[in-house]
Amino acid sequence: MSANAEYQSRLTSATEAIKSIKSGNRVVVGHAAAVPNVLLEALADHATDYENVEMVHMFTLGEGRYMTPGMEKHFRHNALFVGGNARKAVEEKRADFTPVFFHEVPKLFREGNMPVDVALVMVSRPNEEGYCSYGVSCDYSKPAVECAKVVIAEANDQMPFIAGGDNLVHVSKLTKIVEVSYPLFELPKGKIGDIEKAIGEHCASLIPDGATLQLGIGSIPDAVLLFLKGKKDLGIHTEMFSDGIVELAEAGVVTGAKKSIHKGKMVATFLMGSQRLYDFANNNPNVEMYPCDYVNDPTVIAKNANMISINSCLEVDLMGQVVSESIGLRQYSGVGGQVDYVRGAKMGHGKSVMAMPSTAAKGTVSRIVPFLAQGAAVTTSRNDVDYVVTEFGVAALWGKSLRERAKALIAVAHPDFRPMLEEEFAKRF
Repeated sequence: MSANAEYQSRLTSATEAIKSIKSGNRVVVGHAAAVPNVLLEALADHATDYENVEMVHMFTLGEGRYMTPGMEKHFRHNALFVGGNARKAVEEKRADFTPVFFHEVPKLFREGNMPVDVALVMVSRPNEEGYCSYGVSCDYSKPAVECAKVVIAEANDQMPFIAGGDNLVHVSKLTKIVEVSYPLFELPKGKIGDIEKAIGEHCASLIPDGATLQLGIGSIPDAVLLFLKGKKDLGIHTEMFSDGIVELAEAGVVTGAKKSIHKGKMVATFLMGSQRLYDFANNNPNVEMYPCDYVNDPTVIAKNANMISINSCLEVDLMGQVVSESIGLRQYSGVGGQVDYVRGAKMGHGKSVMAMPSTAAKGTVSRIVPFLAQGAAVTTSRNDVDYVVTEFGVAALWGKSLRERAKALIAVAHPDFRPMLEEEFAKRF
């Protein structure tokens, strides 16, 4: 059978495709901007046909109707990372949260901790050889497809075709295919104010020419990029990148010429941003996408010379313990790839940076605290932390005593809260 004939034989409607899902199944859903929205809407429309279907995914854009109140007896979400559309369901105990490092998610599927009955993903339309691209979301989507008993795919003609790396699937591996055509979800652009600019400038001071970068999501990583336009031959090896990297690549700042591995290539496991980013990645030979158990593997990250990892966090105590995923007992997000890159960068003799504004809640709460909030989960241990950056400067913590760490952190805390922190310092040190 020709590739086209095989593709045509698998085409069906969303309503018919989801009949392959049975009550009690575990369904792994595609990630981030590649969330298969038409299939999920069809499931929500036919919710009464299902009982106790476990929906597993990390961050997804979109409404997430299957997570709304009243759906829990039909669809029970198991979050591996809590995004905005899942937060309320997790808080109200209508959904579960499973802590896991991003690079280990495929291991859950492969080693039987979380066997996959059905994978719901979005892919591109196939090329002449019958290969679809996972487009902007290779991450755990590709491993889920490889482990699933049933694969239901939206073939979206607006999904970028990214062939570089390990980002293709043949139509013969897809059980059901639903042709769709709609724009990918776009990530709202974060606001970059004076505080973010100051943090960005401090972070940029730690980045030498020829460094390879990992940047997270949000206004602080975007602000860092503003101060890199004078750098030379930067490389990209990151779990994700967004529009700011496009600007640097087009300006000739990002060349990858000094990278130790994948020289000249921008390596990621997913992309999320605006249509400009998706257009940039489409058929771009300089963009390579691999599953997260490769891109986020600390031993792979460590192969990059001058690796600089920059991530955001919520709270840091005077010992240097970093909280990035919870506010007290409230699960706000997840570990994602933060620790993957903190450890990978340090193993490769690079630098890891935790960046945050010095305050929260409109300046009423210090993010540098004597003690972590009750119930808060430590994301990055004090043994792993390298640099902490706020708008007031850079605190270098690695190799420092507890006393030295506390002094360095107080120096980059907001002045309004330094007396309180110094009082605690006097008691303890």
